[in-house]
Amino acid sequence: MHAGKSKYLTVYMEKKTSKFIYILLVIMLIVIGVLSYFFIQNRAEHKAVVKEMNIEKEILTEEFQTLALDYDSLNSNNDTLNMMLQQERERIAQLIEEMKIIKATNVQKIREYKKELASLRSVMKSFVVQIDSLNRRNQLLTEENNEHKMRYTQIQSNYKVLEEKKEQLEKKVEIASQLETMNIEVIGLNRKEKDTNRAKNVAKIKVCFTILKNLTASVGEKDVFLRLERPDGSLLIKSLENLFEYEGSEINYSAKRVIEYGSKKLDVCIYYVADEGELMPGKYVVDIFTDGYNIGNGEFYFK
Repeated sequence: MHAGKSKYLTVYMEKKTSKFIYILLVIMLIVIGVLSYFFIQNRAEHKAVVKEMNIEKEILTEEFQTLALDYDSLNSNNDTLNMMLQQERERIAQLIEEMKIIKATNVQKIREYKKELASLRSVMKSFVVQIDSLNRRNQLLTEENNEHKMRYTQIQSNYKVLEEKKEQLEKKVEIASQLETMNIEVIGLNRKEKDTNRAKNVAKIKVCFTILKNLTASVGEKDVFLRLERPDGSLLIKSLENLFEYEGSEINYSAKRVIEYGSKKLDVCIYYVADEGELMPGKYVVDIFTDGYNIGNGEFYFK
């Protein structure tokens, strides 16, 4: 009787235990299911948050890049201001490079970059105000400078006109002051000082002329130079060192005479002593110079 009761109790306990284990398993499955649900839910939410933070990082990076372009568009003529602008550009470039490697989940760093962006924007506004002020000032200075240039150009133009008038007047005076000759006469003389026009008999060439009256010409001693050119184009000269200045160059002369000019008519004769066999038949050209000008010329012939 006692054994049967014990066996019944044992069977009862086994059923009780099995039921408990079953219930425990069910509870555990429910708990695992709930935990799995929450894990999946949290994971999905985490992914969504990370995605949102990455988007926020991208937006922030784009804002920095836009700010960099805004800084690049700022220009100034002030060296100090340009140096400060360059420092800000370098700082922005550095921040953009840092943001390429920073994780979007680094909330603290992202927050710091946002503050830095706001600060840089504020600084840029200050630069814009300064540059606008400088540009307005430069515009005023440019307008004043242009006005001064116009006045200077006008003064230069007036001065140039006066200089041209002065040069024209001086040229007229210079032309008016040039001496002129008339009645140029060339005579060949033999050794006995008798007139001859045969080249082989001419020992001396006498060139006479009249210098006209000129009240504007300078007075005093003047060197009068004579150039005689043979029919073959050769110049009759006594020495290669016999030179005078004409039109910026030094040229040879055949004969020379010093006169005293006093603004009145003056008759002058100059002689050229010819060497034996130096002369030839044909046409000769005579030119007379003084004060650096050719004051007369003519032609003559020897047989």
